[in-house]
Amino acid sequence: MNILTRLKLELSNKDYFTDEELTQFLEENKFNIILLPNYDKVTMQKDLLLTVIDILEIVSNDIDIMRRVETEFATTTDAFNHLQKRIQTIKDRIASIPNPEEEYSPFSLMYTRK
Repeated sequence: MNILTRLKLELSNKDYFTDEELTQFLEENKFNIILLPNYDKVTMQKDLLLTVIDILEIVSNDIDIMRRVETEFATTTDAFNHLQKRIQTIKDRIASIPNPEEEYSPFSLMYTRK
């Protein structure tokens, strides 16, 4: 699966932005779609979720975008509250992802002098 398709899947295939705009968001979050077109969950999940947060924050701050996209919410306040909860849920997911660059063990601190 390519990165853009995975991003759309994470956004529930809502047409918040065009493919060109979504590609720009991906590039701003360390993705190079040309060099690495396929999604790798182990190395790309955290950056993809950060991209999703960026997009959802822009949508939640722009009423025109919320109105343009068909939603199941009666009011923009309901949509905004839902987006805020979703953003927090994604932030919690990001926090639970282990960082592969850091090998941290609580036992290693027990045996250090500094």
